[in-house]
This record gives sequence, C-alpha cells and structure tokens, in this order.
Amino acid sequence: MSASFETNPLIERLPEHLKQFIKPQEYDEYTPINQAVWRYVMRKNVDYLSKVAHESYLDGLRKTGLEIENIPNMYGMNRILKEIGWAAVAVDGFIPPNAFMEFQAYNVLVIASDIRQLEHIEYTPAPDIIHEGAGHAPIIANPEYAEYLRRFGEIGSKAISSKKDYDMYEAIRLLSILKEAEDTPQADIDAAEKAVEDLQNDMGALSEMARIRNLHWWTVEYGLIGTVDDPKIYGAGLLSSIGESAWCMTDSVRKIPYSLEAADQSFDITKPQPQLYVTPDFAHLSLVLEEFANTMALRTGGLSGIRKLIDSAALGTIEFSTGLQVSGIFSNVIEHEGKPVYVQTTGQTALSYREKELVGHGTEYHREGFGSPIGKLKGINLAIEDMSPRDLRAYDIYEAESVTLEFEGDITVTGEIITGSRNLQGEIILISFKNCTVTHGDTVLFRPEWGIYDMAVGKKVVSAFSGPADVRSFDLITHVPSTQTIKARKTEERAALEKRYQIVRDIREGRNDASLETIFNDVSEHYPNDWLLSVEIAELLHERRDQMLHTVLDHLERLKTRRPEVAHLITNGLDLILEKENV
Repeated sequence: MSASFETNPLIERLPEHLKQFIKPQEYDEYTPINQAVWRYVMRKNVDYLSKVAHESYLDGLRKTGLEIENIPNMYGMNRILKEIGWAAVAVDGFIPPNAFMEFQAYNVLVIASDIRQLEHIEYTPAPDIIHEGAGHAPIIANPEYAEYLRRFGEIGSKAISSKKDYDMYEAIRLLSILKEAEDTPQADIDAAEKAVEDLQNDMGALSEMARIRNLHWWTVEYGLIGTVDDPKIYGAGLLSSIGESAWCMTDSVRKIPYSLEAADQSFDITKPQPQLYVTPDFAHLSLVLEEFANTMALRTGGLSGIRKLIDSAALGTIEFSTGLQVSGIFSNVIEHEGKPVYVQTTGQTALSYREKELVGHGTEYHREGFGSPIGKLKGINLAIEDMSPRDLRAYDIYEAESVTLEFEGDITVTGEIITGSRNLQGEIILISFKNCTVTHGDTVLFRPEWGIYDMAVGKKVVSAFSGPADVRSFDLITHVPSTQTIKARKTEERAALEKRYQIVRDIREGRNDASLETIFNDVSEHYPNDWLLSVEIAELLHERRDQMLHTVLDHLERLKTRRPEVAHLITNGLDLILEKENV
C-alpha cells in the first residue's frame, strides 16, 4: 500500500484481494457545493438526531473525529478510529457483498468517498461519504455494536451466494449510479429499475448471502433500537438520510420486534421502507446473528452445504471432520441415503488444514480438480480417521501396500498407497495412491493414467462456506467493476457557482470580507434556482442582524413557491438558522 494509508496498521494487514477495492479519497476533488451539502445534512442531522438517535450517535461523532463543517478526511479519521480499534478506506460505490463483509471482519469501515448531488441531498440509493461516514462511523464507537459489526463481517463473508446474487449486485450498483448521476435519461433509469425488479421476482429460494444481507439491511442500515412504542435510530441508512430519519418515526412505518424472521424480509433500495425492525439492545443483534449462523452451511456442512456450493458455481470450501479443507469450484456430489459419499471439484483446487495450504497441494498441483470419497468403509464401524496405527495396519492402510477400500455408497478406491498426511491430533487426513482406480458402481471416477490420486480422509463434511480456506491459494486480484460511478460535469456555469459558494464559505470562516449583498444579488440573478447558497447567506446575515436578511428570506419564499420540491429543505435550513423565530 502507498504511504497514504499508513496512518492505521489495520489497513496494512488486509489481504491483497481486499486492497484491490481501495481507492484514494482525492479530498481536493470535493467542491464548495459538496462541502455545503455535507454541512447542511450534518447540521440538520445533529439537530434532529439528538432527539431520536441512539445515545451512541452524538458521542460517536466526537470520538470518530467527524466535523459538521467539513467533509471528513479519512486519513485524519484513521488516526482517531485507531483508538477504538477500527480503520476506514475509500472505495468506488458498491463493492461485492462478500468483500464488503470481509472488510468488516478486519475492523475496517468501507466508505464510498463520493458525495451526493445537491439535488439528492435528502437521500441517494448510491453509497456516499454522508451515508458511510456520518451514518456508520459514529455508531461503531459503541463497543457492543462494533463487535456485532465485526462478527457480522466474519460470518457474512462466509455466506454462500447463488448465481443470481452477483447479477443482483451488478443491477443494483448500476441503478444506484444512474439515479445519482445528473441528467440521466429517465428511460435509462426505468430500464435499470425494471432489471432490478425482474431479478427480485426471479431470485428463487433465497441464498445464504441474500438472507444475511437482509439481516444487514434491517440492522446495520435501517435498524431501530429500544421498544416498538419508543424506538431510537442506529441504522446508518436512517442516520444519513434527513428524509427517512423523520419518516421512520411516523406511524406510517410499521415497527416490528427484531428476530430471525427479518432474514426473509427483502428490501427495495429505491423506496422508503414500509416496515422497520426494533432490537431491544445491541446484544440482541448478536444473539440473532448467532441463531442465523447456526442455519448456515458454515456450521451444518453435509449434503446441503455441498449442494449450495455447487449451485453457487463460485469458489468455495468444504471442511472434513479431520479438519482437511478442500477449496475450489464444486461441480458434483454423489449421495447415498441422504449423505454425501463423493465430492468433486473442477479446475484449480487447493487443500488446506486450519486455513493454511498443505505443502505440495496448491492450485498448480491440483489444477485439473479434485475428487474424494466421504464417509466410512463398508461394514466397518471404525472410520479411517479414528483408526490407531495398529488398526490401519490391520486393514492394510499402510505405505507400499496395495489395497482396495470399499466405502459406503458403492465408492471403491483401489491402488498402491504411497504415503499419508496427519493433522496435529495424529489423525490421518490425506492418503496418496499410485496406480489408482476410483469407481462408483460402473462409473470410473479416476483412472491410473491420470497420475497420483490424493484421497481426503473424513467421515463427514462438517462445514461448507464461500471463498478459499487460505486466501493465498488463489489469485483473487480479479475485481473489474462493470460500471464506474459518474462524476458531476464540470461546466463554466457550475464553476462560477462553485466560486460563489467558496466565497461565502470563506466569509463564514473569516478568510474573506466580500459583500454578502453583492454575492446574493449575483446569485439570485444568475442562479435563480439555487437555494442552498441563499440559505447560507441568510445564516450569515442573521448572525450579523443585517436588515438585508428580509430580502433574502423573501427570495427564498418565492423560490419555495416556484420549486415546491425543495420547499421543505429551505424551511428546514431556515429553522436551524432562525431557531424558529419570527423574523
């Protein structure tokens, strides 16, 4: 990593496949209008959320170094986050769900460093620095919640996706980009929304990843805490949306006690949420998370876990009862009486033990795939892994012996044993054969001319999860997003307006003594639809008790009539300034 990220050692220990998502924050690219948008949202949030947010929010703002006046510089944030055991990195919009959660597992907060346009100041479906920085960062200062977030990432990154999950991720990413970009043709937005809707209606049974993303949405993003009758806000999506933070407190939004049932409640990022879940406390979040984890293939393994990996058609891992881990793309499983008796991968495969690749069993050696029986030998109650050296000798499972091993489910392995590998407990976990034939009934699964046959040892599969056991086994530096976030266009007209925002900012900070009257007259004449700068001018005039304030307020009243869609934003901004006085 470049020196830019050395402010927090947590970032340095990230694996390379996560570092590929990190991008520079490019702080100098934030414009004066961007800064004004941040300031407006933060002033409104702090005023309103002090009444309705969980007590950790305001405390967290102080602890995480977030300022109301300035968009946070994440390198500065990292120096402060380090004190509470976290870090922050910038990324480009949505990243794949598994990667997002894996960052959390490393105590790293992912922040989309772009900021919403002024036109979308209340809400944007695209992740931005207001959502991530002002929403997520403050709450992680609460130790109980921070541990929930870390644990969620640890478990969520192992969730198995379906083939359609990635299509949904790409469709949502594209929709969020198009809706946030200025002047996107409505036809393009309609097409992107239809693509998301069509996928939502054709997802089939929800995958583990889809279900745990639902839990993430209804807690981390849109969670309420307390009681159904008196909830407080802690979800980042609510904390960062001045529209939804008020909407969610009304009776129009149904409040439901948080439970595992939330895993099956899907969501729509393009609309306000019709229902929200209320947890009594942060500890309850962890209880539900563990309850969900108990349903995952990560903990149940077995035939269903292998099938989930096959259906995903993506890199995953199974773990045998001996601790041996097989990582690859799983293509086939043979079952017998409801249990897996043989499993097969295709293409590059790696064998590991306790998340560390076995020497000589990487993807180069197993580049054509890997297959192995699972279970016990037919007619023998003692599994191979439980056999003592004397038992192994008695059954001819011994170096240089030719042996025929008949497994339950009609799987037969015949060959000459070369060697075996054992785990730390002394259990044999892998047996290598030469001149080996493996069959299932009349079907040949492995032939002698294919080379050495390595057979996993394990009476059952105890775990199945997404991704490799050892991240170093595979080249995971492959992220090429299909879409890029669209930056605001730079025009002469916009540049001139930005310059006026900067002058007002400098006046407020004592770096410029330009005439507010001159600036206001210029803005009202040349930029009659812009409302935020006039609100900022009104703020300064109010502080100075300047009689020109009435002129600016009259202008804003006319603007509210002409642009009713921003009338409430103007009113909210003035309420903060005038403290609801009659001026």
